[in-house]
Amino acid sequence: MTASRALNQPDRVSEVTRKQVLDAVAASGYVPNLHAAGLRSQRTRMIALMVPSIASGSAFLLAVHAMTEILVEAGYQVMLSERGYDRSRDEIVLESVIARRPDGIVLTGLTQSPLARRRLAASGIPVVETWEMTDDPIDMLVGFSHYEVGRAIARYLYEQGRRCLASIAATEARTAARFQGFADEALHLGIAGRHLREGTSLLMSPPSQLGHGRAGLARALEGDPDVDGIFSSSDMVALGTLMEAQLRGLRVPEDLAIVGFGDFDFACNVTPALTTVRVDPEDIGRRTASLLIDRIQGKRPAQPIQDVGFTLIKRESA
Repeated sequence: MTASRALNQPDRVSEVTRKQVLDAVAASGYVPNLHAAGLRSQRTRMIALMVPSIASGSAFLLAVHAMTEILVEAGYQVMLSERGYDRSRDEIVLESVIARRPDGIVLTGLTQSPLARRRLAASGIPVVETWEMTDDPIDMLVGFSHYEVGRAIARYLYEQGRRCLASIAATEARTAARFQGFADEALHLGIAGRHLREGTSLLMSPPSQLGHGRAGLARALEGDPDVDGIFSSSDMVALGTLMEAQLRGLRVPEDLAIVGFGDFDFACNVTPALTTVRVDPEDIGRRTASLLIDRIQGKRPAQPIQDVGFTLIKRESA
């Protein structure tokens, strides 16, 4: 019985006992039948994790690593699904995930489909939505307000003396929320450029690319040559914006202030260094794993909704 618990319910035995059992298993060459164990316990010890991208350097990938470390240590395996940025397929993808009966589900972003939300809630499977903020999650939530990120950037540019703002945004929901916060605050402060006043974002399709920044700045200046501050949807787009500005002979930040999002590795190494917004993806991963494990074990989380916040990193580009 002790050996069975150490293999199938590691949270119910001491670390010393678990190590002794695992050492004995390794010495014998025994490989447990996890499918059979799952049928007996009604647990699969599998966590389904859905992210838009696991590309190298992606903040989502850092969150996955932090989450996986904790989950694997607790005896769970992670099933990773890269679902892209198109949320219209949520119902189909989630139907497949629910059918596998994982012990927990982690979603990147909020599920917009009412049908998908109802099915997740009715499944009885613990669910954590991540990377966004709402007062009405399906179950649990770890994230931050993209809308407030946009507002904070507009206020900062205003404080820096900028009086004609533009934004290069993407059609993806989180980026759209940042754009909306930025536009609303710029309008409130009376510093919105033409595109923001008319409600026409310089939209690009995700994922972010250097070319989006170059094309976006070109369009912004064509419609409003007085633009002196621009918020790019990511650091990658901001880098493209910076390249285009330099090719046009614009001085950054004297003629044009540029702000990105994500604090990618290169942000502090380009010239001028990028002003950006930093979010801690590893903190999101750790908190998400802890919430899931507690719920799976029948514990009621003290804080089912957790806001990790964000930090404005002030550098040379703004």
